[in-house]
Amino acid sequence: MIISVIVAVAENGVIGKDGGLPWSLPDDMKFFQRTTLNHYVISGRVSYESIPPRFRPLRDRTNIVVTSRKDYHAPGALVVHSLKDALDIARKADAKEVFLIGGGQLYAEAFEAGLVDRIYLTTVHAKPAGDVFFPKIGKGWKEVWSEKHKADERHKYAFTTVVLQK
Repeated sequence: MIISVIVAVAENGVIGKDGGLPWSLPDDMKFFQRTTLNHYVISGRVSYESIPPRFRPLRDRTNIVVTSRKDYHAPGALVVHSLKDALDIARKADAKEVFLIGGGQLYAEAFEAGLVDRIYLTTVHAKPAGDVFFPKIGKGWKEVWSEKHKADERHKYAFTTVVLQK
């Protein structure tokens, strides 16, 4: 099973602010939707709750929420208490690829444990204020695909999406 991270990161490492994204990039959101469709997506509780309620759980995906709260409920999603348990569910379902979709703590745990095989990384060409940061990913990654997007009337910031593999 391929364990992938999908994330948008500002040039200063910011990935979140006040429980949400510090930007609106509709084409990046479409990329996220296309890429994760019909896959398992794993998120931490705070990241899950940052998804607008009308979109929770993310449609046409198996949503798994990792939380330490024993009494947490996420209707339509599976709730587990460790990243290992989330990955075990996807593995038992014979998932070919699973996506870690946030947040910072979940990403850090996955990188520290050496679990990540692939990164779908959108670099937002801006330096916004934020309170959640993407961890260092270490060395050994190779770029296998990239696409640039200019700022326009729908996108305040330019961004570049790359796929990195070990």
